[in-house]
Amino acid sequence: MRIKLIILLSLFVVSCQPKNKTYQADFDNAPDSGTHTEMPELTDDLIQNLALLGKIWGFLKYHHPEVGKGKYDWDDELFQILPEYINVNSTRYRDKALLRWIERYGELPECTSSKETTACAYQKPDFLWVENGNISAALKEKIKKIYQNRHQGTHCYIKKAYHDGNPEFLNEEPYSTSFPDKNLRLLALYRYWNIIQYFFPYKYLTDKKWDEVLREYIPVFINAKSALEYQLAILQLAAETNDTHARFLMGADEIGFLRGTRYAPLRTNEIDSLRGTKYAPFRVRFIENNLTVIDYFKPRLKETTGLEIGDFITHIDSKKIEYIIDSIKAYYPASNEAARMYYMATDLVRSNNNSIHIVYNSSGVIKEKELTMYQRSDLNMDEPNSKLSYDSIMLDNDSMFIGYITLATIKDTEISHIKKSFMNAKGIIIDIRNYPASRVDFSLGEFFTSKRKPFVKFTTGNLNNPGEFNFSNNVYFLNYKVGNRNSFFDFEKPISENYFQGKLVVLVNEETISLAELTAMAFRAGDNTVVIGSQTQGADGNISFIPLPGGLKAGISGIGVYYPDGRGTQRIGIVPDIEVKPTIQGIREGRDEPLEKAIELIQKE
Repeated sequence: MRIKLIILLSLFVVSCQPKNKTYQADFDNAPDSGTHTEMPELTDDLIQNLALLGKIWGFLKYHHPEVGKGKYDWDDELFQILPEYINVNSTRYRDKALLRWIERYGELPECTSSKETTACAYQKPDFLWVENGNISAALKEKIKKIYQNRHQGTHCYIKKAYHDGNPEFLNEEPYSTSFPDKNLRLLALYRYWNIIQYFFPYKYLTDKKWDEVLREYIPVFINAKSALEYQLAILQLAAETNDTHARFLMGADEIGFLRGTRYAPLRTNEIDSLRGTKYAPFRVRFIENNLTVIDYFKPRLKETTGLEIGDFITHIDSKKIEYIIDSIKAYYPASNEAARMYYMATDLVRSNNNSIHIVYNSSGVIKEKELTMYQRSDLNMDEPNSKLSYDSIMLDNDSMFIGYITLATIKDTEISHIKKSFMNAKGIIIDIRNYPASRVDFSLGEFFTSKRKPFVKFTTGNLNNPGEFNFSNNVYFLNYKVGNRNSFFDFEKPISENYFQGKLVVLVNEETISLAELTAMAFRAGDNTVVIGSQTQGADGNISFIPLPGGLKAGISGIGVYYPDGRGTQRIGIVPDIEVKPTIQGIREGRDEPLEKAIELIQKE
């Protein structure tokens, strides 16, 4: 699915790299001989030294003016220092080797345009690794001097997306071999760690201190024994960001698949092979902490399969579901547990075998069977939903009706008809327990407010001071797409009488992610809105992709998303005003309990 939010942040975009600009590093034909350097056995001291090297390599990559100008193939510069560096036998010689390395790139002229981090910066650069690090005074001073005279303007390796403001990572060699050697795997770790260090808007929200992550993962990456173990190492590292967008790991040529169905797998052959290319014929979800059958992909398969809607699986191939979850959850990047369990549910009933043995609970009776598995194409899992996105729910007690809209199939061309058809409804229900088929946060959101109503603001990174994030001067408004809060217009003055004045109920759950969450924020800003459901995925903000050796790209949230009052959405998600979760009993009875609550609320209005 395509999770990129197309948001006009034009007033906050810095000058971008010319599309066809080339750099001296592009013509560096020297072989990357360091990729073949034999890595000695890892000791605590060597891991500590490699962690420091990774931090300094990344710091120079994004701060040193000569590197930013593209004068060096920065990967190869790492490979050239490795043979000497991995053999240093003391902290003193280590720091001297690092100083000699840095001095190769010349003395820096004084930079008069670099500015101090603003006092009001929402997120500030983190250099505690320098201040508190066990490194020499001379090396600390060298780093400080480079920071004070850091690169400004167009950069070889980083720019902001023109429309969106999230980072784009440029001129990164993909090293497309499926299983990169040890030094390329170390490079992958360095690339990823430094991009999170300087360009991830939510680094302050990770469970684990990001500084500790680099040391921990050096042996994981270096000791990987296969392409599968390398890809799993990336997923495990990505999980340390606590960002559901980080679950996207795919080949560099497969980014275009984003806009598929919610069932689209991670597009890496090794991980797909591990998780399985065949699926159970039904959709599952954790209901009351049980892996529950909630629907069939093809209704006719229900009779031959034998499981009823509401049955829940307790064992797969003789292993308890809880045991399986504990063994794989580290490889599921997620902002919160609701998101993690959502993605694990489908994968639990995947396999490379033609069948799996399951034990399940059917209305209190324990049963078991060999469950036949199917190819995705046999289940129509990737077919687009062509159903109409709106309908009317007639009320029995009078002639009134409730409008129902699902964003899973919403089309831009339907908006004007929806507004006309539902203007006199007693209430409207908008179902965002899905990913929107079209952007409607502005076009439909403005239907529910009489005033210019702010609903979201963003933080983006300052590329001239990596690690600094600031709120844009702009706030996004319903009935006025973007403006400054101090702009000339009167926010309280009604701008239209042609708006819906009844109750709006918005439905959300753990399927609601990214653009869906932003859209829920827009509707929540309406004059008479209530949000019903359960915790959403908490991964808002445009997705950026990190190019990694092995021809892979890994996703991250690229901008910070907040309510106008500064409350965050990352990891938290959209908090319902009224929490309603499905129950197993309700699933068995064919009921949609959150939808029932929405109807009840409107009827009482």
